Amino acid sequence: MTKATRFGCGLVMVASLLAVGAATAQISDPATAPAAVSPEAEGVAQVVTAANVAAWGRSHQDAGALIMAARILAEVPVRRAPENGADAADPILTPASLLDEAAALSMGDQAALDAIAYLRDQNSNGGQTADAEVRGVRSSPFGQGPIFMVRELKARETYGFEVEARGGEVLRVAAIGDGDTNIDMVVREPGGALVCQDGFGDHYPVCTVARARPGPMRIDIVNRGAIWTKVQILSN
Repeated sequence: MTKATRFGCGLVMVASLLAVGAATAQISDPATAPAAVSPEAEGVAQVVTAANVAAWGRSHQDAGALIMAARILAEVPVRRAPENGADAADPILTPASLLDEAAALSMGDQAALDAIAYLRDQNSNGGQTADAEVRGVRSSPFGQGPIFMVRELKARETYGFEVEARGGEVLRVAAIGDGDTNIDMVVREPGGALVCQDGFGDHYPVCTVARARPGPMRIDIVNRGAIWTKVQILSN
């Protein structure tokens, strides 16, 4: 088996294993009926998969995993939420940033460098549709793409916001931290009843909730660490 072949097989194995991990990290409200999963909700799940693969790559100093994470992420267009002062920060997880990390770990491996150059070229050719603020690709099976915003959270700080959940449709929310601290997520009904909680001790919590009727939901993103962190929040 050539070095390039081993490299490709490793990428497939890492992506397959960690895609399963990302799916099982989601917590659903058990008291709800089956609901439709929109392309944008699927997109949020794929972004979390990319975050899992990237985290594995960093911990194992594996350039191939970071390349695969960039490839997974590049398939999902995202739209920035309407900006105010706090939303102006750049996103944490992007195909370009992951490829930069991969290049730093490649140690001159030509197969890795070729894959990085190829993906950079693909992303560049995909371009950006400025009117819709779609990142990375012009078209995708994930619809118009999840909405994201970026927040900086102080040590032990909680950032909360409300969303209006659609009836009969999955609401999926993820928070991708910069890796410095643990990030938790809690979803509650307006009266305070707990609907979903992800406190697995990582920096990319995700909640999936399906309700039969539309209504507001309160989402809290919690920085459990003793230092500030930047968080990229996505939802459909």
